[in-house]
Amino acid sequence: MKIAVTYENGNVFQHFGHTEAFKVYEVEDGKVLSSQVIDSEGSGHGALAALLAGHRVDVLICGGIGGGAQAALAENGIELCAGAAGSADEAVEAYLRGELVNTGANCDHHVEEHACGEHGCGENECGSEGGCANCPGGCALTGRNVGKVCRTHYRGTFNDGTQFDSSYDRGEPLEFVCGAGMMIRGFDAAVADMEVGQKVSVHLMPEEAYGESDPNAIFTAQIAMVPGSENLAVGQQVYLQDTMGRPFPARVTAKTPLTITFDANHEMAGKELNFEIELVEVRDA
Repeated sequence: MKIAVTYENGNVFQHFGHTEAFKVYEVEDGKVLSSQVIDSEGSGHGALAALLAGHRVDVLICGGIGGGAQAALAENGIELCAGAAGSADEAVEAYLRGELVNTGANCDHHVEEHACGEHGCGENECGSEGGCANCPGGCALTGRNVGKVCRTHYRGTFNDGTQFDSSYDRGEPLEFVCGAGMMIRGFDAAVADMEVGQKVSVHLMPEEAYGESDPNAIFTAQIAMVPGSENLAVGQQVYLQDTMGRPFPARVTAKTPLTITFDANHEMAGKELNFEIELVEVRDA
């Protein structure tokens, strides 16, 4: 069996369509025998699926991925496990242990959302237009572009002017279906009624982006009670299991000789975000 991982600097790259490389693992009897890094050859979403099929890849592990790319992988007989983060090697080991859960088409990129239940209403069901059916005040988006495929260039910055992401730097617009839950709420709302060629600047509060940081998602455990935690370092992202045995990502934020502290919040939680958005193209889905 061959497992491919979207790859950058040892980690799972978070946007399938923009990955410049894959790390391909040869696996037998649940053990990694060898691995190699291959170039994506500048291929687009659909061509990447064909590229992986040409390398006889059976499974793809990635961070974010859109519905079109997911369909292309399925057409090529490649199993998808999306929503991974952190070390590529550790993600593969977690998959082999049965600890990775596929989140499906999620586009977990900096401006892309992976869970509908983060709109602030606590609901996990999306309405027909990509919003939560029960959000206070109505969450469903309206606008000429809702339900259509949009291609946008954007630049994202924090309030101090520090840039955290830019499609301009990658040289390729971001593609998504507006209102389908693929994006953070505020980005989707900004694009919903734009015209092609229009540029807008928006300031998003945490509730319009990745939500507030939840103090209950920060917890400390005894190292002796978390097997393998003695080898973890501050800043490392790992997968833990909840009481139902389901894996979830968390970052190590502190460590003492006896204890280790994890933060399961999204890395952008609690942050105000600024975006300069340019709508490049709109077409029917």
